[in-house]
Amino acid sequence: MTTNVITNETKKTLVIVVHPNLLESRINKRLTEELLKRENATIHQLYEVYPDEQIDAEKERQLLEQYDRIVFQFPFYWYSAPYLLKKWLDSVWVGGWAYGPGGNKLEGKELRLAISTGGVRDAYQAGGFHQYSYSELLKPFQAAANRVKMSYMPPFVISGVRNVTDEQLEKLADEYAAFVTEP
Repeated sequence: MTTNVITNETKKTLVIVVHPNLLESRINKRLTEELLKRENATIHQLYEVYPDEQIDAEKERQLLEQYDRIVFQFPFYWYSAPYLLKKWLDSVWVGGWAYGPGGNKLEGKELRLAISTGGVRDAYQAGGFHQYSYSELLKPFQAAANRVKMSYMPPFVISGVRNVTDEQLEKLADEYAAFVTEP
């Protein structure tokens, strides 16, 4: 997949796609294809850019500084993001740049998450199979956004990915593109 550099008119949006095998992913692949088709955001695929997982933190910081809205798109593995996103955050969002003295480069930007899960939505609530809601399980991302003074927005969640029909996926892809580009 190629990277588009066309942005939406209201907010420059960077979508960081973090899927270790995007080409084999029915859901995340389709969401990414929809954004590429619409040419409405910059798509940055971490596993494609860093197959060796050697992150160029300075290059990533320069990229982030160009955008108003950052979207992390990933499958929700073991109540978190794939490993490469955590490594990326540890390498890129550092003191003196993202937080602390002189660390204001993300301040005022918007952070959105787009996650997909194998479990159905009802499983992610008190009393459900996983015992916790998406909101509770995503708190570390909200806390990180707060720490760097970003605005954390409610996530886009696709649950029960194994049961999503082709028709539902097309509707979800359209909804996702709106989620990414809304003013």
